[in-house]
Amino acid sequence: MPKKRSGGGLSPTQQAAKFLGVSVLAGAVMAGIALPAAGALGLAAKGSVQGFDDIPDNLKSPSLSQRTTILDSKGGQLATVYSRDRTVVDLKNISPYMQKAIVAIEDSRYYQHGAIDLKGILRAVNQNAQNGGVAQGASTLTQQLVKNYFVEEAGDDPTKVAQATQQTLGRKVRELKYAIQLEEKLGKKKILENYLNITFFGEQAYGIEAASQRYFSKPAKNLNLQEAALLAGIVQSPSRYDPVNDEEEATKRRNTVLQRMAEVHDISQEQADAAKATKLGLHVSQPKNGCITAVQGAGFFCKYVENVFLSDPVFGKTKEDRAKIWNQGGLTIRTTLDPQSQASIQTSLKKHVWKADKVAAAATLVEPGTGKILGMGQSKPYGYGKNETEYNYSVNYDMGGSNYGFPTGSTFKPFVAAAALEQGKPATQEYSSPNSMLYPSPVQTCGSKPWTNQANERVPNESASEKGPYQLKEAMAKSVNTYFVQMISDIGLCPVMNQIDKLGVVQGNGDKLPEVPSIALGAKGISPLTMATAYAAFASRGMYCTPVAIESISQQIGGREKSLDVPKSTCSRAMSETTADTVNSLLSGVIDSGTGQQAGLTDRANAGKTGTTDERKNAWFVGYTPNLSGAVWVGSATQQVHMVNIEIGGVYQAKVYGGQVPGPIWRDLMTGALVGKDAPSFNLINIPDPDKNKGQGQGQDDNNKGRGRHGGGNGNTIGGLTDGGVTFPSPTFSLPDGWIQGNTNNGNGNGGQR
Repeated sequence: MPKKRSGGGLSPTQQAAKFLGVSVLAGAVMAGIALPAAGALGLAAKGSVQGFDDIPDNLKSPSLSQRTTILDSKGGQLATVYSRDRTVVDLKNISPYMQKAIVAIEDSRYYQHGAIDLKGILRAVNQNAQNGGVAQGASTLTQQLVKNYFVEEAGDDPTKVAQATQQTLGRKVRELKYAIQLEEKLGKKKILENYLNITFFGEQAYGIEAASQRYFSKPAKNLNLQEAALLAGIVQSPSRYDPVNDEEEATKRRNTVLQRMAEVHDISQEQADAAKATKLGLHVSQPKNGCITAVQGAGFFCKYVENVFLSDPVFGKTKEDRAKIWNQGGLTIRTTLDPQSQASIQTSLKKHVWKADKVAAAATLVEPGTGKILGMGQSKPYGYGKNETEYNYSVNYDMGGSNYGFPTGSTFKPFVAAAALEQGKPATQEYSSPNSMLYPSPVQTCGSKPWTNQANERVPNESASEKGPYQLKEAMAKSVNTYFVQMISDIGLCPVMNQIDKLGVVQGNGDKLPEVPSIALGAKGISPLTMATAYAAFASRGMYCTPVAIESISQQIGGREKSLDVPKSTCSRAMSETTADTVNSLLSGVIDSGTGQQAGLTDRANAGKTGTTDERKNAWFVGYTPNLSGAVWVGSATQQVHMVNIEIGGVYQAKVYGGQVPGPIWRDLMTGALVGKDAPSFNLINIPDPDKNKGQGQGQDDNNKGRGRHGGGNGNTIGGLTDGGVTFPSPTFSLPDGWIQGNTNNGNGNGGQR
C-alpha cells in the first residue's frame, strides 16, 4: 500500500490515481453510465462515494446573500447592513476585461469544453506527478461554481462550510454531476455571470461588484485591464494575494494573470507588458456594515428597524425564518424617517446636551393619524466607545431599549384626565386638592377587589402654597398631585386602565402598569416612543395609531425584484373627539401659562406636559401640534444621577425641571422639524376659568418646584415626585453595585433602567 507523505497528503502516485479516477469517472458520466457501488478504481469505497445515479438531479441555485440598504422616507440612504457584502449584477455590467481575465487564469479552455475538462485533468495529473504535489488544479469554472453554491448554502456554519469544501471523491462526484446539469440548464454566459457574483474576493467582498467598489471605489463595469487582472488573481487565494496587506505578492499575481491573458490571445503581449508596468492603483473603500454606519445620527432608528423585522410575524412565522431573510439580504427598506425631522432632533440634542455629560437625552417624533416614526435620536451616539451606547433609550426593551423605560412623572396626568372626561366628568371638575392627603381608600379596580390604603400612604403637592380647591384646567397647568389622585378615587382605576390600554401605554418591559392610585404620578418606566405615540392620539382628535417604521420593502432574488408585505399601523378610536379636544385645550394652557412655558412654540398651535420625577432622576416634556407629536426625556440611563447642581450642555442647572431642560430641546427640535410644514389649529374647547375667590392656593409653576418635600400629617408618606411625582421609601435591603433595579411596591416607586 503506498505510503502517505509526512504532511498527511497523498503521494504523487496517489494524486495521479485520484485524477485518473476522476477522469475515467468523467468519461463514464458523459457516456451516461452509472458507476457501480464498488469498482476497480476504488471510487466508491465504503461510505466515501454515493452511487452516481443516486445523487439528486436537481441542484437549486442558492439565493445569494447580499447587502441590505435602509433608506429614509425621501429615498436617502441611511445605512447598509449585510451578512455578506454583495451586490448582484448582470454580465453586461461587468467589464469585458474582467470576464476575460477570470477565464484566462481560472479556466482558459472554458468555452471549448463542457462541464468538465478532460484535457485539463490529464494535464494537471501530469504536472502534479512531475512536481510531486498538487501544483495545478483541474476544476472548471462550472465545477467551482457548484462548490461555491454549497459554500453559500452553508452560510456561516463552520461545520457545513467544512463539509462543502472537503477534499473527498464523494464531493467531487456530486460536483461533477451538478456541473453537467448547470451547463445544460444555464449555458456559458450565465454560468460566468453567476460565478463572478458568488466568488469571494477578500476584504469582506463577495462578488465582483463589491470587490470593485472595495478595492477601486468604482462599479465593476468600469474596471480597466490591470484592475481586472488584479481582482481575477485574488480569487485563488484571497488572503495570500490581498493587495491591501501585501502589495508585492498581489502585483506578482496580477502580472501572472496579464501574461496568461496574452498567452491565450485575449490581449497582445504589448498590452500585457504595459499593464504590468503600472502600479496597482488602489482606491480602497472601507467596509461599511451595520447600523453603526448610519448617517444623520439614525443608528438607533436603524437598529429599531432591524428589530422590527426580526420580531414581526409579517416577515416569517418563526424567528429563524425572519433571520434567514434578513441575513440573505438584498433588501431595500424604505422607512418612515423624515430627514428634516431627524436632522432637527440631532441639532437640538447636540445644542442642549453633550455626549460627555453625566446624563443623556432621547427624543422621538411621531406623526399623528398615521403612527409613522419621523425621527429618533439621543445625545450619546450609537456605538461601543466612550460616551457611546448601543441601547436605544427611546424604545422598549424588546426593541433594544432599557429594561423598564423611564418614570414619566406628571406627563402621565393627561391620561387620567382623558379617562375622567370619557366618564362624563366636566372640564370644570373641581376637587378639594389639599396640600397633602392620605390616598383615598377604597378605590374601585377592574376586578372585584378594590384597592385599599393599608399602609396609610400619603401624597403631597410640591409646595406648601399649593392647595385647593382646584378645577381641572388649573390643576393640569400647575400639575397638582392631590387633584389627580382624587380624580382617580372619584372615577375608579378601571377607566384609567382602559384608557391607557387604548393608547398603547405599557411599561418599557412590555408589562401592563400596576392598577394603583399612584399610577397618576408617573412612577413606572415608559419609553419616549410610547409616550409620543400616545400623545399623538390627542393631536389626531382621539385616533390612536400604532407606531410604524417601515413603509415598503423590496428584495432582489435571482435577478428579480419582489415586494414584501410590511407591518401596517392599526388605527382605532381611543377617545371621543370632544375628549381629545378638551385635553388639547387643557395642555395648551400648560404651555401658555403653566409649567411648560419655556417649551412653547410661537408660530403655531401646540400643547404639551412637563414631568420631573423623584430626586430629579428624570425630566420630561411630551408635546404636540396637530401634525407632529414628540417626547423628550433627560436623565441617567442607570437612574443614578440626581440632576441637582449639574452642568448639562455647558449650562449650570441648580435643579432640573421638565419645562427647563427637556422643554427647550422639544421646542427647538419641533421648530426645525416643522419648517415649511402646514400649521393647522386645534379644535379648542372654551373652558371657563375658576372663580378666583373660591380657591386660596397660589400654586407655582414647574420652575419653582422641586424640593420633593413630604407633606405633613400622620401615617406613612409616599412623598411627591417633583412636578407631580412621588418620593418612595428607601429599600430596606441592599443590592450589588451595577444591579439594575426595578420597583415592585405596587407600582409606588421608580423603575430601574440600564
